[in-house]
Amino acid sequence: MGAAGRAGYRCHRTARIAAYPLGLPDPAAGSVFEDVTMGRSEGTRRPRLQPAILLLVLLSTAAAAQPELGERLVALRGEVERLDSELVLLREEQRTLLAGLNAQRAELEASLDRQRRLTRDLAARRAAAEDAAAQREQAGQALRPVLEAAIDREAARIRGGLPFKVEERVAALEEIRRQMADGTLSPGRAASRLWAFFEDELRGAREVALHSQTVVLGGERVLADVVKVGSMALYFRTPDGRFGQAVRGRDGWDYRLAEDASFRAPVAALFDALRKQIRRGWFQLPQLAAAEGQP
Repeated sequence: MGAAGRAGYRCHRTARIAAYPLGLPDPAAGSVFEDVTMGRSEGTRRPRLQPAILLLVLLSTAAAAQPELGERLVALRGEVERLDSELVLLREEQRTLLAGLNAQRAELEASLDRQRRLTRDLAARRAAAEDAAAQREQAGQALRPVLEAAIDREAARIRGGLPFKVEERVAALEEIRRQMADGTLSPGRAASRLWAFFEDELRGAREVALHSQTVVLGGERVLADVVKVGSMALYFRTPDGRFGQAVRGRDGWDYRLAEDASFRAPVAALFDALRKQIRRGWFQLPQLAAAEGQP
């Protein structure tokens, strides 16, 4: 067979293969093991068509599966984009949270610094206060005997003066002494209390006022109205309308009733004026001891 004949045969053979891609036997071909090359003996023929058939089968299968693969790729791409968006949002949230935590940390550090400074200031103040307290304690120990002596002198003066609420006034002094002794009052505060007591006594020595207190008449205690005229005189009026005066005797103070009308009338006028809150005017103040010749 010449070259032209062999070329024609190959074209004819290729057309038959394309017509039967799945490897089915071609009725006109004779045998599937027929060699396309002429001039070889029957014993040397080899199967040349089977690999091409397998390749065509694979290509056909891949072409059939290509639409499904494309859909999966689209789905996977959408999932990747969704996960990427979620990752971006998560990163934003983490950055926001981290910024807030950093701000809180800065605020807490600033607050801690302030507390440390305040602690140092309080410690310094406490040390200064303890030093001052120690100095006051030393000064108080030196002040205590002075206060004790002042209380004794004032109590003696009250007992020797007009018999106006003597027990109450002396009890107030003794309370200051007791609180200073048991530590309730420091000597400095006790000195302040004692000074306030002295001021009250000075005001009482200048005032003319109406009060109530117990007087002793004939060995009997009677609640009476009294008029204290500064530190000069003390007049009283009993509930039954009798008038009298506190008079100093040889054995101390005594409450004496007045029998003379010349004594009772001006004293009654004084009581009536003070009851009406009249504190200015001309008042006659009789002295019971001089009127009745008592010592």
